[in-house]
Order: sequence, then structure tokens, then C-alpha cells
Amino acid sequence: MAEIEPIAGDPRFFTRSGPHRLQDVAAAAGGTVTEAAAGRLMVGVAPLQSAGPDQVSFLDNRRYAPLLAQSRAGAVILHVAMAERVPAGCVAIVTPEPYIGWARVAGLFHPPAPARPGIHRLACVDPEARIDSSAEIGPFAVVEAGAEIGPRCRIGPGAVIGAGVVLGPDCRVGAHAALSHTLAGARVYIYPGARIGQDGFGFATTATGFLTVPQLGRVILGDDVEVGANSTIDRGSAQDTVLGAGTRLDNLVQIGHNVRTGRCCVVVGQAGVAGSTVLEDFVTLAGQAGIAGHLHLGRGARIGAQAGVMADVPAGVDYLGSPAVPARDFFRQVAALRRLSGQGASTKARAARRDDKADAGGEPASKTDTD
Repeated sequence: MAEIEPIAGDPRFFTRSGPHRLQDVAAAAGGTVTEAAAGRLMVGVAPLQSAGPDQVSFLDNRRYAPLLAQSRAGAVILHVAMAERVPAGCVAIVTPEPYIGWARVAGLFHPPAPARPGIHRLACVDPEARIDSSAEIGPFAVVEAGAEIGPRCRIGPGAVIGAGVVLGPDCRVGAHAALSHTLAGARVYIYPGARIGQDGFGFATTATGFLTVPQLGRVILGDDVEVGANSTIDRGSAQDTVLGAGTRLDNLVQIGHNVRTGRCCVVVGQAGVAGSTVLEDFVTLAGQAGIAGHLHLGRGARIGAQAGVMADVPAGVDYLGSPAVPARDFFRQVAALRRLSGQGASTKARAARRDDKADAGGEPASKTDTD
């Protein structure tokens, strides 16, 4: 296979906008440029190492500062502390938050693809479904009776929108995702393969086995929620499962029934939250974290990767380990284990030295070490 040239925003996959004047680029980034450079035209964005004179790049991590001196970028979004390092011919777009600026500029040059209004001839849409005329329904998608699809929504190939499901304006549902018993706000993105609104894991134990408990709740997704590929959200048992506005789920995340999150929570891949647990605003769960049921995690709490949380977590605290404890306690435990491990190794070494002396006619090998 021939070498593939690195391209940010390959036009085969991404929409393009522009060119844009640097003045407009800087405004999008929340930064400023000199008046002399304001009219220069930029055609796209690219990393420092591959950007050309008509492209915009960014620098947010000082680790990559050496790349700046060698970059051919026409403009770089960066913090004021790095502005003096910009090479000749490159324009500094100074902003207090370079990464946020980069996100906005990347969106300026590559906006989301708009919906192509209409229902594909291979889609299956119930006549009782209500679909806005500006929405796009892809091939082999299924929209059941009573479903409501809002303005400019895009429903991907093979997706299933169950009976009564409501999608607000500008939602995206990826290929083969399935939604039931769900009410979604505006700008909700459901990525391919996600499953939302299925039965919660609820059953009663009897003398002869298990009795399934009817799951009578719904899933409520606030505005700007994103649900990653192949993630699952169970509907509530008697109350609703709720994801607050701006919450982000990575791929392969499991949310149990009756879980409620506040605004802008983040749940990273392979993490799971058991039923009836509450996450307040801005809680972060790192990869493979497991949260037991019926717990309360306070605002801004952060749970480390592979942590197992089995008790409530106060607001603003970092927890690590399994069972999870405050980060300071976790590192103390790790340090103590290392000391114990080192003491064990030292004891074995001393015992080996005594054995050597005994073999050479020194002190008895059976002497007990009392250190």
C-alpha cells in the first residue's frame, strides 16, 4: 500500500468551510491577532508538524513546544506565555484557553454535515410517526408509531427509533443504534450501536428462581448529551434514568436503571454505574471504574481508572483503588506496601548471607533474625 499523506479533515469524510480570514479565525478562538495579519486567509487546520502556511495549528501542552520552532503553520493558537516562540512568518493567536480555541476553530473549518431532508425509500416509517420535514431518515432505519423526530435530525442506516421516542432538534442517531422509552433534548448525539431504554436489570428472587420486575420508567437525555458507540443506558424501574445536560459517555459504558447524573458529567470507556446511583454536576469516572448501586457522588468528584466505588463520595474529592478510597490514602497505602515489600526482600537477603556464613563455618544458619 502506498504511503498515506497525513491530512486533517480529509474531504472524503469531513465537510469543509472556508477560506477564512485570520481575524475571523481569531474571533472563533477567543483570541486576537495584529491588524497587519487580520486579512490573511487560512484554508484549514492541521497539527504543528504537518501544517502549511495557509493552515492554523495550536499548542496547548509545553511538551510539544519544540515542534513550534520547526512548524510551517500560518498561524498557531497558543497561550501568551508561548507567543514569543512563534517562528518568523507565523501569526500567534493568543488566547487563555488554546485547546478550547482549537476546538472552536476546527469546528469553523469543519462544521457538522447538515441533514439531507427526506426519508430514504428503504426506511420503514410508521404512518403515525411525526417527522419534521427537515429531518433525514437513512436507509433501513425504523421509526415506530408515535415517535417524534425534530428539525434537522439525522437518523443513520439501520437505526431503530422505538414507539413514542422523542428527539429534539439537531439530534444525531448513528447506524444501528436503538432507542426505546427515551425522551431526548436538543443536539443529542447517539453514536453507532448504542442501546438506550431497554429493560433495567431488575428481578426479585423467589424460592424457585427469579421473577422479572417490570421496568416502568424512561430514559431522559438532556440537551447536548453524547452517548458513545455500543454504550447502553437502561430505563428506570419506577422512576426515570436521567443524564443531565452536557453529559458525555464514552464508548462501551453501562448506565443502570434509575441512575441520575447532573450537568456535564464524563464517563470514560468500560466504566459502569449500577442502579439508582446519583452523580452530581461535573463528576468524572475514568476508564473501567465501577460504581455500586444506591450511592451518591458529590459535585466535581473524580474517580480513577479501574476504581471500585462502594460508598458515597464527597464533593470535589479524587478517589482511587478498589475498594476506592481518597487519593491521598491510596498513595499512602501503595507506599506502605512498597516499604513492606522492601523489608521482605531485605530479610531474605540477610538470611541468605547467614546461610553463606554457616556454610563457611561462621554463625549458625538457624539463628533467628530479630531486626
